[in-house]
Formats: sequence, structure tokens, C-alpha cells
Amino acid sequence: MRIPPYHWWRTIFFLIPAISVYTIILGTASIVSSLWDRRGYFAHRCARAWSWLILKTTGVRVTVEGLDRVTPGTTYIFVSNHQSIYDTPVLFSSLPYQLRIIAKESLARFPVLGWHLKRGRHLFVDRHHPDRAGILSRWRSLVSEGLSLMIFAEGTRSLDGHVGRFKGGSFLLAIEAGLPVVPVAIIGTVNVMPKNRLRTEPADVTLIIHDPIPAPAIERPTGREAKAFADRARAVVAATVEARQFRCSGALAER
Repeated sequence: MRIPPYHWWRTIFFLIPAISVYTIILGTASIVSSLWDRRGYFAHRCARAWSWLILKTTGVRVTVEGLDRVTPGTTYIFVSNHQSIYDTPVLFSSLPYQLRIIAKESLARFPVLGWHLKRGRHLFVDRHHPDRAGILSRWRSLVSEGLSLMIFAEGTRSLDGHVGRFKGGSFLLAIEAGLPVVPVAIIGTVNVMPKNRLRTEPADVTLIIHDPIPAPAIERPTGREAKAFADRARAVVAATVEARQFRCSGALAER
């Protein structure tokens, strides 16, 4: 019988309990704050503190590049690749913006986390019956308050860290709302906790923010035009991930 490695024991008996405590305390503070802060600003600060604690406890060190490419106070749609569940705390702790996400409907039923997302004015989508008009309507109300959106355009985590196809739905929203898309490349979270592995390990992660891409000026965009916009953003993110994560890994392996 093979004994699990050290980081498995650390994850099960230290990290999971610690993160559960962070979630309960900060999630409760977030929910209570919604009684007077209907915009969800304090709830977002709770999410940033939650993210920082998770990264610090796990031993994830984040380097941010390109933050000077975006303008403070501007509303953006940040579009990122998705390697790990650690991508969310990396983004929330690193981007100094009031961020909201589009989450799958099932998350709304989770105790504390789902309540925090609902009260914090995040958006939910039923993947089987998406209500694009309803999402756009709710999103426009957020845009009017200067809130930015964060999207994992692949829709799910990558199994090997390579960037998958970007879905066009969120880019259709970007075109209809007339908002610039900011491609964001996450490098290294797959080494922290890849999909289908119940074990976390300390690692160095790099977050690279690229120049915003203006939304095409199209009054009634089609799915094809949204897909073309998605492919344009994906090309930027994928090229960075391949160059910074996989080519570097290959060069090290050859030494």
C-alpha cells in the first residue's frame, strides 16, 4: 500500500480546514454587509482578503506583470485561461478592480459561498438553458456602477494547462455592452492544484495582463463575430502560456 505524499496530508488536515474557516468567517461578513452595502463593495473586499489568505496559507507566490496596461477606474471584461481552482484567488487578490464573475447556476445553492455570490451581485447562468438577454440586462446595471467582469472563457479547467477553445458567449456580451476585453494569462497554477487532484503544493505563479482589446462596433453582433473576437483574445493568452510555461519547462527539461 502506497503512503500518500506529505502535501496530500497537508491539504486534507490543514489547508481544507483552514480554507473552510476563512470561507465561513469572511463569507458571513460579506453576507451581513449586504444589508447596508447593496453594491457589494465590502463583499468584494472580503473576497480579496479570502483570496490572499488562501494563497498565503498554501504557499502560492504571485508575480503580476502588465498592470500598467489597464487604466484604474475603467470598466473592463477580464478574460483568463483556467488551469486550477486557484485561478480565482490569484485574480481576485491581484486585480485592483471591483470584480464580478459569471458562475454556473449550481454554485448559487452552496451554503455561504453561493449566498456570498448572490448577495455580492455576481451573475449566474444555467448552462443548459442560458438566458443571454437576462444576463446582459443584469450586467448593464453593473456596468453603470463601474464594476468589471471576470470570465474564464474556456468554461472549465484545463486538464494539462494548455489553453482550450474560448467560448463566444461572453464575447457577445462584450460586443453588445461595448466594453474592452483584457486578455489575462495565468502561468503556473496547474502546479498548485490541477484538475482532478486532491492535493495542493506551494508554487510560483505569474499573472500577465495584456493590452485591452476594444469591442468591435457592431450593433447586432452574431455568434460568428463573437467567435472571431474570442479567437483573437485566445490567441494572445495561448501564445503567452505556451511561451512562458511550456517552452520554459521544455528548455529546463533539456538541460
